Amino acid sequence: MKVLVNNKEVKTGATTLSQLIEELALSVQGIAVAVDNRIVLRTEWTKCALREYMSIIIIKAACGG
Repeated sequence: MKVLVNNKEVKTGATTLSQLIEELALSVQGIAVAVDNRIVLRTEWTKCALREYMSIIIIKAACGG
């Protein structure tokens, strides 16, 4: 299936948001995720089912100023 991650098309075999995060090799610490413009709590990632061309925004916290 294909999803949009930060406006880029990504082909994935993941079926849930948590699987996608793992597949993308992202650290779960310091990131926030929105699906179709709605924040998804980390506790809900395993329950959030992916669907074709779903829009996912991943924001990483950065130190500094």
